[in-house]
Amino acid sequence: MEDLQLLENWEKKSAEHQKLYKNWLSRVNKNKVLKQLPELHEAAFEKIDCLTCANCCKNYSPRFKTPDIKRISKYLGMKEGVFIETYLNLDSDGDYVVRSTPCPFLGADNYCSIYDHRPSDCQRFPYTDEDVLIKRPQITLKNSTFCPAVYYVLEKLMANG
Repeated sequence: MEDLQLLENWEKKSAEHQKLYKNWLSRVNKNKVLKQLPELHEAAFEKIDCLTCANCCKNYSPRFKTPDIKRISKYLGMKEGVFIETYLNLDSDGDYVVRSTPCPFLGADNYCSIYDHRPSDCQRFPYTDEDVLIKRPQITLKNSTFCPAVYYVLEKLMANG
């Protein structure tokens, strides 16, 4: 019950806690946190169903690295250049990202049409089971505003001290 209450109005609570998260991430004991992540990651996904949310796919784009482009274009039976031209743009960091949101591979049912071949960023998202959560606090803060799993893990970590 406590976890369900935690997830009620999570977007509002996450917005209110951004400064807390930022301060906490800047002074956290990295080793202590890393030990807790696998269990908290599992707990988050026992309570959160990505298929009911898909905020990540609806509003943001992963980076499509060269191996991703090769794998996905092959799966789709397209030449890499045509795949890039059809679906991707270069962002200000020089990374390939989807041309439009929501992601063109996201279905109305929130299923990904290239799920088994999706970019590595998508496979790893939301990074709640790896050191990116601590090492890249700006990404963690941004992700906590649209991903309930990141919010959940941060709240649990802070509660654990």
